[in-house]
Amino acid sequence: MFVMSRFFLAVFATFALFVFAGSHLHAATYFVAVDGDDSDAGSIEKPYATLMKAQQSAEPGDTVFIRGGTYLVSESRVAMSTRWFAHVLRFDKSGRSGEPIRYWAYEDERPVFDFADVRPRNQRVHAFSVSGSWLHFRGIEVIGVQVTMRGHTQSICFSNEGDHNVFERLSMHDGMAIGFYATEGADNLIVNCDAYRNHDSVSEDGRGGNTDGFGYHPAKGSTGNVFRGCRAWFNSDDGFDCINASESVVFENCWAFNNGYSPEFKGLADGNGFKIGGFASAPASKLPRPMPRHLVKECLAVHNKNSGFYANHHPGGSDWINNVAYRNGTNFNMLCRTHDNSKDVPGYGHLLRGNVSHGSRGLIRNLNADKCELIDNSFQVERSLRDEDFESLDEEELLRPRQANGELPSIALLRLNVSAPIEDNVSRATEADTTTSTQE
Repeated sequence: MFVMSRFFLAVFATFALFVFAGSHLHAATYFVAVDGDDSDAGSIEKPYATLMKAQQSAEPGDTVFIRGGTYLVSESRVAMSTRWFAHVLRFDKSGRSGEPIRYWAYEDERPVFDFADVRPRNQRVHAFSVSGSWLHFRGIEVIGVQVTMRGHTQSICFSNEGDHNVFERLSMHDGMAIGFYATEGADNLIVNCDAYRNHDSVSEDGRGGNTDGFGYHPAKGSTGNVFRGCRAWFNSDDGFDCINASESVVFENCWAFNNGYSPEFKGLADGNGFKIGGFASAPASKLPRPMPRHLVKECLAVHNKNSGFYANHHPGGSDWINNVAYRNGTNFNMLCRTHDNSKDVPGYGHLLRGNVSHGSRGLIRNLNADKCELIDNSFQVERSLRDEDFESLDEEELLRPRQANGELPSIALLRLNVSAPIEDNVSRATEADTTTSTQE
């Protein structure tokens, strides 16, 4: 009996292994190429032409490899059109936990999707519109996304509504749209992405007041969203923005520089590096409870038109840890509003630890120090920092290419010398480990 029981247990275990792991054993691979054909098999020899055809074929655990080249997207490719929105490439098929559907650039090739010809009348363009969950996008470049509406509006390179998605090594640039934007979705990771030279010159006053590099404005329940290792520069509005966020958002080892300016340094819209929190003039009854507390850690803000790090009238505090601000209009602006959102007050409830502020007439403003926790920040020491306290002040280093694995470049900019009058545990944001993990 004992021997037979062991035999049946072994048979059952083998059966369970094939049942639960079968989808991994049989995961498929598909290919998309500029010269492909959707009537072909989607193999490397006979690739598909479009991502939408590849999505029809893909199942949880499958990978869609995108070959290099420029994909000219036409308006006829709009996958879903509503009254106000044109969802051009709509990703609504989900993977599963441990079995995401992957849309990856093939090896070291660089697929570029050009949306310059997508100009639907009176609609907001969502170039890559993601509503599915357990998806992983990697190595995709998006350019030329347009705005066609004259009133208050915005277009978006990557929009997300799903959960457990990874957006990795994406480059969103030289268009009129926000790089990445979401108002829904939980446990999403935006990692090692770049958004730059985006300016909506069409809507409202033409200054691009809605064109941020990255924005996450999560609804209640949309928790666990993280930006890590991302860069934003020369976006007409802000680098990173989480206004109207009903849940906390995390920003780790991200860089924001030259936002609010054109590449010729013409002043455009707001131009904050990190705009963290706030609910505009919403009545107290519309505020989330509890109030979300955001985390900005080991980030860098350089030469943004307005504030480098901005609490944006948030009705409560956030955590600002080991960040570096240099040559912004104001480096740290901790302005809050009262709990009922009725009036502006100096910042309260903030934790500021190990932050470095240099090269601005506003090192830190709008802070009620008695109602905040301040630990080892440069603006607390008796001797102010001097230029010679840093290894480098060469801002061109921020534009260096990313490392082969997608991580931020290693730079000397704003690294403190040993002679700096600050404790050893102060910020080393430009030396931070950018090792990434995914949600898979």
